[in-house]
Amino acid sequence: MNLNYAIFRSEPIMTINDLAQIGSHNKREKNSYNSNPDIDIEKSKDNIELVPLTDKYVKGFYNIVKDYRKEHEERMKTEREDRKKTFKQMLDKSNNVVADELLFTATNEFFKNMTKDDIKKWADTCMEFVYKDLGYTREQILHATVHLDEKTPHIHCIVVPLIKKYDKRTNSERYTISKKKYIKDKIHLSELQDKYYKRLTDKDYDLERGIKGSDRKHIKIKDYKKINRKLEENLNVRNDRLDKSIDEFVKQMKVTKNIPFNKNQVIVNVDTFNTMKRIVKESKKVVELQPKINEVFDEINGYSSGYKILEKENQKYKKEVDNLKLRNKKLKEENKSLMYQIKRIINVIKYFFRKLLQIGTEYIKDYTENEVKKYYDNCDFEMEDVKDIATGTTKEDSLFKYANVPDYYKTEKDFSDYEDEKEKEDYDMNL
Repeated sequence: MNLNYAIFRSEPIMTINDLAQIGSHNKREKNSYNSNPDIDIEKSKDNIELVPLTDKYVKGFYNIVKDYRKEHEERMKTEREDRKKTFKQMLDKSNNVVADELLFTATNEFFKNMTKDDIKKWADTCMEFVYKDLGYTREQILHATVHLDEKTPHIHCIVVPLIKKYDKRTNSERYTISKKKYIKDKIHLSELQDKYYKRLTDKDYDLERGIKGSDRKHIKIKDYKKINRKLEENLNVRNDRLDKSIDEFVKQMKVTKNIPFNKNQVIVNVDTFNTMKRIVKESKKVVELQPKINEVFDEINGYSSGYKILEKENQKYKKEVDNLKLRNKKLKEENKSLMYQIKRIINVIKYFFRKLLQIGTEYIKDYTENEVKKYYDNCDFEMEDVKDIATGTTKEDSLFKYANVPDYYKTEKDFSDYEDEKEKEDYDMNL
């Protein structure tokens, strides 16, 4: 009997860079997939977008958490200089996840003979679990897709557990990202897996719950094989004992002659009788053990084949991480030079925008104001950058308000009459 198992797992995403890498994988954005034997890139067009995302993962993430980001930046305005962090720094260095990846699949046999529409219905049931049992809203789903370009169909659903939580220190509600709001611990995860299994079986999907505790232990396929070997050894021991008892009985029967018997009874010696009892006893143990072993064999073999899907996913991520580590050393060296160049470029842009706000026509100033706002929205400028650009110009009030620059930075002094040499000196110092 081939058993099919309902599989649901949760994988935390701890940093923005990790999120970007997972996004590249889930959206098939890497050229290396053209030569990946596990992915049939020609079938990628058949992948089903359950919750589409046209943007990159990071941009989509920032759109979901825009209020959280604004709240953080507002808080940093009054923070000590040595404690100030950008929004990204705060997220990456916190103990919380930035997002959570929910993985849904089943053993390969379950999908056999399914059409794309059939798989879509199964996937919709999985998403019902995300909304109704886990409790996520549509606004918290960054992206959800069904991969049909690999051996076994499976769902990647990226959720951002953004919530508002009461903060005792400030006596107010503040944004935070908390996976524990939705999956409290491993015991709760097991209960959710029960609910997931029930939701599928209520829709008449012929699936089994799977081995409880396997997610807690992260049992690998080689561990399943060890369990199989142990069960086989147990059965072999029983069979050996039974064989020895039968051999012993046969020998005794050969040397036993003229066994007295009548219509109602047979008289045998004590040794022969005890051997017969051992045969019956060992036979019973083998008979009792056999169905239990078969049941466990079916369960373990079925689950291990499904687990291979996730194991392959993990192996692919591991290979990608190893490659990234090799590249990272070189990138760190290049990064120092790059950051220096970026700083120079940003300063040039700031100087250019400031000069346009000082000496440009009203049309140029309006256009420049909009460009500064775009740079701020895209996180190319921080609040301090906007302050440096706008201070003392006719756009000071509007840009200060837009970037939430504190009023105490405002000045009545008009910098627009500064001599070009003085401005050039400040510019050169920044470079």
